[in-house]
Amino acid sequence: MKILAIESSCDETAAAVIEDGRNIISSVIATQVEEHKLYGGVVPEIASRRHCESINGVVKEALSQAEMKLDDLDALAVTYAPGLIGALLVGVNFAKGLSLSSGLPLIPVHHLRGHIAANYLEHKDLKPPFLCLVVSGGHSHIVEVRDYTEMTVIGKTRDDAAGEAFDKAARTMGMPYPGGIYLDKAAQSGDPDAFKLPRPKLSGNPYDFSFSGLKTAVINLIHNAAQRGETLPTADLSASFRKTVVDILLTNFISAAEKSGYDRLVLAGGVSANSLLRKRTEQECKNRGWKCYYPPLQLCGDNAAMIGSQAYYEFLSGNTAGMKLNAAATMDIAAPVY
Repeated sequence: MKILAIESSCDETAAAVIEDGRNIISSVIATQVEEHKLYGGVVPEIASRRHCESINGVVKEALSQAEMKLDDLDALAVTYAPGLIGALLVGVNFAKGLSLSSGLPLIPVHHLRGHIAANYLEHKDLKPPFLCLVVSGGHSHIVEVRDYTEMTVIGKTRDDAAGEAFDKAARTMGMPYPGGIYLDKAAQSGDPDAFKLPRPKLSGNPYDFSFSGLKTAVINLIHNAAQRGETLPTADLSASFRKTVVDILLTNFISAAEKSGYDRLVLAGGVSANSLLRKRTEQECKNRGWKCYYPPLQLCGDNAAMIGSQAYYEFLSGNTAGMKLNAAATMDIAAPVY
């Protein structure tokens, strides 16, 4: 089954053709990173306008690389939630137009389900059930993936996501957008024990996260030093911050796996590209005789290939949509598909 997938939830306009949920036939991404660097983050209105300008060309290029026409496809797929509402609407309405004109069925895909599915494209042996840590700029979730379309969130951030904390800390250190990448690189030459940073103590769900206090602590450290005319060692502060974030993520992730009996752990989302998170997760799994999976670097960020992968399994579960499909800025990963 060949699916043309479209992704436009944030600042990447992407299209891909995926076969049977596991094989990438083509994948095209038009990024807006250089433009948003000017503002230190994504400007929603600009992102939406650039999607409008790019989406037709990106879809045509994905079909061209696949050496296919619409008649060669079996279905269309599109990210419909969550994300920037204006950006999502560009992709959703474009996909609806293609579906209406071609007669191809339309498959709505949850963005975070897509991030999890990125692993299916790399690891052909990976099948549910497993436990997944989804970490990105806007999300930090521990998800029980019972089946391809049956998921339950058992832990999540109560405030900032891990990726957001990385980006804001990096920006305060003077690094360009997207800061998490630059912070990870700077941390590799720093002392992870140079700064003792706070760790949240939460009541209630033991698997929930909180990164707001940690982020604020680092920002205050930098600002207080600047007021004294001092400059903190960027590499050491980056390494200490990175270690603390990864410790928080893995403490809950490993604890949830031990409690629920999972021996296959999966990373997904933009922050799954973080080198320390990958290394530490591998080591924790190796120590326990568990299996560890994470996507290749090119599939960690937003892309349409992951949407096409998840769409295949949504289609098999009967999850398709008509012309009433709408975008949603927020949506639980476990919510029924539209």
